[in-house]
Amino acid sequence: MEITFEPFEPGQAQQLVEFLSGDTWPFHGTAVVDPAQARRWIEEGRFDDEDHRSFWIDLGGERAGLVRLTDLRDPTPLFDLRIRSGHRGRGLGTAAVAWLTAYVFDGFPAVRRIEAATRQDNAAMRRALLRNGYVKEAHHRDAWPTPDGGVRDAVGYAILRRDWLTGTTTLPAWDDEPPAPAG
Repeated sequence: MEITFEPFEPGQAQQLVEFLSGDTWPFHGTAVVDPAQARRWIEEGRFDDEDHRSFWIDLGGERAGLVRLTDLRDPTPLFDLRIRSGHRGRGLGTAAVAWLTAYVFDGFPAVRRIEAATRQDNAAMRRALLRNGYVKEAHHRDAWPTPDGGVRDAVGYAILRRDWLTGTTTLPAWDDEPPAPAG
C-alpha cells in the first residue's frame, strides 16, 4: 500500500481531536489524550503555526498516523510521531522518519540537525531512527515519567544535515572527558 503525507488543515481540528483521543500513545507524555486536552493543544497552535507543521500519514485512504514538526524556526527542530495502534509494527515509523527528515532538510535551509527523543523502552522508534541515519547522542537516566507513576530513561538521537546529504554517520566523541583531578 502507498503511504502519503497530507498537511493538517485548521478545518480538520475535530478530526485531529478524534485521532488523538481515539487511541493510546504508550510512549508519549500523555498516553491517553482527553478530547478537551486535544482541543487545548490545537488552540495553543501546537499543530499548525509558524513554528509547527503537522501531516497526516495516510495508508491506502486511512489515517494511520500523524507527524508533528516543532521548533521549525530553530536550527534544530524536533518531531512527534504517532502511529495508530492497529498500524504499528508495519514500518510506518521508519517511512515517516525518512519522509520528515527529507521534508525538513529540503524545505528549511537553516536547519543543521533534527533531534528526536524517546523512551529507552521504545524499541520500534529507536530502530526507525537508526535505520534513517540518526545517531544516539544522549542517555538521560530516570528522565521520562510514565502514566503509572514510574520513570524511564530517555534517549536522544539526531541527524546532521551533512550526514544526511552524504549518507554517512558522524558519531559523537564519547571519550572526550578531561582527566580527573589528582588527589
